[in-house]
Order: sequence, then C-alpha cells, then structure tokens
Amino acid sequence: MKAEPQKEHHWLDRFIGDWSFEGQARMGPDQPVATFRGEEHVRSLGGLWIVAEGEGEMPGGGMATSLMTLGYDSANRHYIGTWIGSMMSYLWVYDGKLDAAERVLTLDAVGPSFGTGSGADAKLAKYQDITEFKEDGLRVLTSRLLTDDGTWQEFMTAQYRRRT
Repeated sequence: MKAEPQKEHHWLDRFIGDWSFEGQARMGPDQPVATFRGEEHVRSLGGLWIVAEGEGEMPGGGMATSLMTLGYDSANRHYIGTWIGSMMSYLWVYDGKLDAAERVLTLDAVGPSFGTGSGADAKLAKYQDITEFKEDGLRVLTSRLLTDDGTWQEFMTAQYRRRT
C-alpha cells in the first residue's frame, strides 16, 4: 500500500529547509524570562511526513537536541506528530488542525505539568504548540499551557528564520 501525498501533506513542505531560531521562555510563574537560540534542519519523509531535527541552547542554559515528526492523517482528517528532546524522557504526541487561512497550525498535546517531573506520578496538563507562518522565510512558534482556572498561559515563543 502506497499513500499518495494530498494537499494537506504538501502544506507541510513550507517547513522544509534549514532554519535559525531564537526565543524567550518562562519555565514557571515565578521564573525570569530566559532566552535561547539554535538551528533546525527539516526534511521530507516520502512526501507524507516532515522530520525536524533541532539543536540549541535550552532556556536557562545547557545544550539540547530535539526531533519532531509531523504528518497528516488522511483518514481522520487532522495533523499528527511527535516531539522528543534530550532534556526529558517524555514522548509528546500531537493532534492538530490548520486554520481556514492555512497560515496557523495548532497542535494539541498532553504532557507533564511544570514542576511535577516526568515520572509516573507527574501531574499531566494540556498544551498547545501553535506555528504561524508570517511571511516566506519566517515562522513563529508559541507554546502555551491550559491552567487550572481554564485559561491558556503562554510560556514560550520562538522566531524561526529560513537560512536555505
């Protein structure tokens, strides 16, 4: 069985290339804003998936690597993916949708709540990673968490600029 890329798969092609990024993060309510920067290489996997390999500074210091996969589930009609990073042992699973203007991809995930670790006893929280393509060669990633009072709290934003 060979799946053929559809319009939604081709939309992911805008991620393909080499990117530099810099951003700001607040890793807790009483924490100061930390800056970070790095690079990301994104490639296609069979025209159905993208694989993004990142490397850079972590907010607060230290180096980290990450790996993200994104694709489109044609049967269920939504974007899916995963994210892992060298700084944690948790596998993030994405489920998301594209806005009507086809500029903003919102990916929902569930993961360890800040300050509760990543072990079996960690409290889980709802998160969103929102990528907006501002113009050719610039995309902005905003990460936010659903708080206990039902509001979304942004904790990280990063600007990605295409190098190639």
